[in-house]
Amino acid sequence: MAVTTVQIGDETLELLRKVKKDTHSTSYDEAIRQIVGWTIKEKSLCGYLGSKPSRQLLKDLRDKHERF
Repeated sequence: MAVTTVQIGDETLELLRKVKKDTHSTSYDEAIRQIVGWTIKEKSLCGYLGSKPSRQLLKDLRDKHERF
C-alpha cells in the first residue's frame, strides 16, 4: 500500500476522527472508505423498482411464447 499525505483542515480532521470512532474503524483509511461507501450507496438503484416481489419482476420480463 502506498502511503500518501493529504492536507486537511482542523474541522475536517475532527469529523474524520468522529467517523473513525463511530464506525469502529481501525484506521483513517478505513474510515474514509466508509464515507466513500455511504456516497456510492446513495446513488444506487436499490429500491428503484418498488416493493414488487422479485419472482413477479422476473416473471414479467418475458412473455410465455418467449420461454423455452
